[in-house]
Amino acid sequence: MDYDGLRTDDASERTNNVDDYKRTCMDFIEDISHDYEAWVDYYKLPEDEDKKRRAGIHATIKKTNDWIAKVAQSIQAVDVVMNDGIQKMAEATAGKPFPIGVFVNKTSSYTVGKPGVIDINVKANGRENRKTKLGFHFKDDRFRIESTCGAYIDETNLPTDQFDLMDINLKLHAENAKQRDVISFTVTIIETENDVEYDRRGLSTIIHLV
Repeated sequence: MDYDGLRTDDASERTNNVDDYKRTCMDFIEDISHDYEAWVDYYKLPEDEDKKRRAGIHATIKKTNDWIAKVAQSIQAVDVVMNDGIQKMAEATAGKPFPIGVFVNKTSSYTVGKPGVIDINVKANGRENRKTKLGFHFKDDRFRIESTCGAYIDETNLPTDQFDLMDINLKLHAENAKQRDVISFTVTIIETENDVEYDRRGLSTIIHLV
């Protein structure tokens, strides 16, 4: 969904386009959620786990569409928020077999920050004495990141060892950000056993710059 071609220099036309695009993307979030629920059906999970994953999907629909309606101020921002929601629904569908936490200003999932260098705290704990370490979201990309301000996560001197109990800090560079910008990123954690990958999960966070 790329509406760049519809944008003009006329402020009123651009506002109308953003509002139309918001509605389209909110509908899309609702529609695609049914695909994720179908995957939960397919897994035939125990009742408690089934409810937990569906609750995660439903909470993501509401929160993502709130952010699209109230936080996003441009077509690009709507895309960032929508893609973050799709990522979070996928994570809810897959479940969280081992504990992971990603925090910005001590808040997870949906948070706020100020322009500049933003601290990210990542915690993880493997099951049954397994270790955890930072993984790659894509083959050559350690982190998934989208923003309206060219933000990036510093990958120099990353703590890439295996941890018995992970508690590490990353630096998110958002010096070019302005108020009302949005940044979405995903940190991927690998659970290892005897130095071999046993499981992996990603956890997504979205930040509203204030």
